[in-house]
Amino acid sequence: MPPAGAGAAVLRRPYLAGVHLLAGRRQAGVDRVSMLPPVTPPLPPLVSWQQGSGVVARRRLWANASGSFEQNNTWEDAVLPSQVVEESKVDFLKILKSANTVIPHIVLGSTILALVYPPSFTWFTTRYYAPALGFLMFAVGVNSSVEDFVEAIKRPDAIAAGYIGQFIIKPLFGFLFGTLAVTVLNLPTALGAGIMLVSCVSGAQLSNYATFLTDPHMAPLSIVMTSLSTATAVFVTPTLSYFLIGQKLPVDVKGMMSSIVQIVVAPIAAGLLLNRFLPKLCAAIQPFLPPLSVFVTALCVGSPLAINIRAVLSPFGLSIVLLLFAFHTSSFVAGYHLAGTWFHKSDDVKALQRTISFETGMQSSLLALALANRFFPDPLVGVPPAISVVLMSLLGFALVMVWSKKMKM
Repeated sequence: MPPAGAGAAVLRRPYLAGVHLLAGRRQAGVDRVSMLPPVTPPLPPLVSWQQGSGVVARRRLWANASGSFEQNNTWEDAVLPSQVVEESKVDFLKILKSANTVIPHIVLGSTILALVYPPSFTWFTTRYYAPALGFLMFAVGVNSSVEDFVEAIKRPDAIAAGYIGQFIIKPLFGFLFGTLAVTVLNLPTALGAGIMLVSCVSGAQLSNYATFLTDPHMAPLSIVMTSLSTATAVFVTPTLSYFLIGQKLPVDVKGMMSSIVQIVVAPIAAGLLLNRFLPKLCAAIQPFLPPLSVFVTALCVGSPLAINIRAVLSPFGLSIVLLLFAFHTSSFVAGYHLAGTWFHKSDDVKALQRTISFETGMQSSLLALALANRFFPDPLVGVPPAISVVLMSLLGFALVMVWSKKMKM
């Protein structure tokens, strides 16, 4: 044991777990100095778990000869595992919630896949369309409230503008491009009739979802517009088809009203009730709705294209694609400017322009396809509606991406 002299002292103070023991220092005038070898025990873990106390972060402290303690700058505060877990959880939820931002790319990818390998979508037959669209409406209902729909109904001018876009502006464009198909491009009359038929049907439920992605507070207004156009389509669509095509369609009124309840009313009501009375359950499932909605949207786009692939790849396919591209583009632009002119003094004019643009440019092409297959003997009438589903979705969700980026800037 070293002598306890005044000039030769060994500091041995295990003040904290993991503190290095400092060796004594040679002092002037001392012949013999006893030193302990520096001890470097294994470094303890930066963090320890204690039952009932959560996570305890430790700092390694060094003792100097004077007995004071300094923080070791080499080792910073440990990152708490609970923080890491929480951060990872937040990131995961953020990824799920941002899944909607990739919809345009998913729609494009599903289109290419349907063209290259149709069997990837042919299993998703027409009997699944109603449940799929109903799921999208349920996702909108979960993120809305009854008050939102009450406020939407209080805007009859906006509802009227959307109705004019759907059943006046859009049919005019349908008649124009349908006539060009027959008179200028010398396409079969059935293809011109198919373009006109697309313009006669009501708004698409996908327009509600597109509005929800860009302006969530406008989604109830979009749903009211689409529901009104769908409810009155039982009378308007046969009338328009008679004037534009020259054939009166015996539309099933009871069946169409039943579809409205199944696709729109019931799913939205379920989402609203869940949001109102079971908020915890609603909050738990909300992060998973965007990726599921993206998947369902991809199926709704790829399936009609894959099922009608032979007609789409026919010699008339490219001409119909160009005509329908012009038809939908004109409808989107016309709806946008209609709202801009009508509501130029409104504080939310930009949101109304986007909403009514979606309502005018996107229509229920699946309904047009069903009507074509059921009431027209020529299968070529169903080609434009099948192509319209894809183009409408591509253009609509491309606008979602563009407008969403502009609003973030």
